[in-house]
Amino acid sequence: MSSIQCPTPHHEDEVVLLGHGAGGRLTAELLDRLVLPAVGGGTGPLEDAALLPGHPGLVMSTDSFVVSPLFFPGGDIGSLAVHGTVNDLAMRGAWPLALSVSLIVEEGLPMGELRSVMASLGKAAQDVGVPVVTGDTKVVGRGAADRLFINTTGVGQRHELLCPSAALARPGDVVLLSGPVGLHGTTVLSTREGLGFESDIASDTRPLHRLVRTLAPLGTAVHVLRDPTRGGLAAALNEIARDSSVAVEIEESAVPVPGAVASACDLLGLDPLVVANEGCLVAFVDAGAAEGALAALRSLPEGAQAVQIGEVLQQGSRGRVTVRTLVGARRIVEMPLGEQLPRIC
Repeated sequence: MSSIQCPTPHHEDEVVLLGHGAGGRLTAELLDRLVLPAVGGGTGPLEDAALLPGHPGLVMSTDSFVVSPLFFPGGDIGSLAVHGTVNDLAMRGAWPLALSVSLIVEEGLPMGELRSVMASLGKAAQDVGVPVVTGDTKVVGRGAADRLFINTTGVGQRHELLCPSAALARPGDVVLLSGPVGLHGTTVLSTREGLGFESDIASDTRPLHRLVRTLAPLGTAVHVLRDPTRGGLAAALNEIARDSSVAVEIEESAVPVPGAVASACDLLGLDPLVVANEGCLVAFVDAGAAEGALAALRSLPEGAQAVQIGEVLQQGSRGRVTVRTLVGARRIVEMPLGEQLPRIC
């Protein structure tokens, strides 16, 4: 029996799973083992947007949107595409300068639906104040895509006082959250599956760049900014704890979870901490700047419900996130493994 060994997996037999696009551990494995080695990347933390080499202050981000359904309470794939890319730029302290938009359209999509999506996308860009300067359109055969996919790339100008990074959290930092969690993911899932919760909630999709600008006067006291999209708050906090090599603890009672989100999660067996958001941000700031940061966030409608939810511990297991529960116990907040809510962005 001692000579029996577990068979080594044959990589040529492996296939891509939905979970590889969920923003959790499977995504990290796909990036580390396949994508990044192929393009010569992998040094430093994986940020929401990248500083352009040789162009100080310029930031670039790209994203693809495959949300199903295309329309949902509070938004649609068009406005979501603009907001998602603008927000990724904002998480590096950047103001959006320009966007590109590329469409992959399935043959048979009603022209009226495409017209509605593009009108929403255009309005969202106009409201943000960012021009769409280039793009591309492709049409594929029936069954080769699911109705409509959108890719957006954004270029932004970083505020000279801000340079947040997922690797800059420090012991003693305060963890702030700009608004309630779980609205986007539960709304999209409920709409797609006909669960009925969408009558009580709506997606929180919205741009966050103005919210970030209110934090600019705090300068280097703002260490980390991250929007908890795929994988929710759990994934965002685990990425920050990993990249900064710190221990993070949050208070369960401090995390704002709307009642309808809590009910949906109870019904479906989901943890609100892993449900995607599209209209809130997490900020790690110096403890001495926490009061000023909260006041700044609350000065705008999109940050009116900002709260302090935790801190970076002075001691603890590096790279670990814990939550103090309502009964005073502690539990580990794991990085989500795979896809609990597919096609939500």
